[in-house]
Amino acid sequence: MRSLDLLSPKQLHALAACCIAVLLTACGSAPMRAPEASKPTPAPTDIRSEAATEHGSEIAIYALDMIGTGYRFGGKNPDAGFDCSGMVSYIFNRAAGVKLSGSAADMARQGRQIDKSNLRPGDLVFFNTLNRPFSHVGIYIGDGRFVHAPSGNGKVHISRMDNPYFAPRFEMARAYFN
Repeated sequence: MRSLDLLSPKQLHALAACCIAVLLTACGSAPMRAPEASKPTPAPTDIRSEAATEHGSEIAIYALDMIGTGYRFGGKNPDAGFDCSGMVSYIFNRAAGVKLSGSAADMARQGRQIDKSNLRPGDLVFFNTLNRPFSHVGIYIGDGRFVHAPSGNGKVHISRMDNPYFAPRFEMARAYFN
């Protein structure tokens, strides 16, 4: 077995991403209902490149690092606090060098729309939380979860896509890499 000091920064980052994925899976709650055994799982129709997957993983890891950051309307950095679009803009810029700016609705006009069943870490998920389209955005991190900066509890945290509040308010998912 190689020691950690022999790994490149890229290899260390990949190892960290795997560890986080394992932890998220281990912390997952039991499904609310049993899956239907008679339905075969369709093959994914959304095939993305390895580079896109790597960018998405970087985004997801960076998003997890922001958990606990305070909420502030119009906030665009962790020192001042974030609102949902400020958090997404900050993370995309820092983790992948991608400039996404504007409101959640502005971000929803960029990237490529994808089916909810094809969500991958780093994709954005959009919700109607203020009785107007695309009024909230979060970063999908896998296992039916997303990181977001809601005004409700005052801190960046993880929520589930099937959460009783968010599930009926889901509007769209978008990919920004490949």
